Amino acid sequence: MNEMPRELGSADIQKVLELLPHRYPFLMIDRIIEIDGDRSCIGIKNVTINEPQFTGHFPGLPVFPGVLLIEGMAQTAGAICCRHIMTDELRTKQVFFMTIDKCKFRKPVVPGDTVRYHMTKLNQRKTMWWFQGEARVGDTLVAQAEIGAMLVTE
Repeated sequence: MNEMPRELGSADIQKVLELLPHRYPFLMIDRIIEIDGDRSCIGIKNVTINEPQFTGHFPGLPVFPGVLLIEGMAQTAGAICCRHIMTDELRTKQVFFMTIDKCKFRKPVVPGDTVRYHMTKLNQRKTMWWFQGEARVGDTLVAQAEIGAMLVTE
């Protein structure tokens, strides 16, 4: 039996702001593309020199902090969790970063780079979700991790 083709969705910055509680300067994604239900998606982050972390990380050699790459993965995954769990019976109040495993940083990210957070769902149990993520600049893998999130509905 052939599987029906899937329509891939997207979320511009306005939709991202509806899905996530994060705001500048801690919002680490600009949009989400290729949303395949709750199975996978790609978050986009345009890294600019105007961001506050570059005043101290590091003056003269600006490097996007690795921990913020992981936060971008978590926000991308959290957005698709919220997008698919919101129903009339169950309204998500918060998404909490729960676990991080198998994290590796491969190459520095600098202003001018566009990071693509490729997130794929590994598992889901009730309100807990686990994802495998890769951060890429072009075709180059810059970071990877497995992350978990918990949706709080009360």
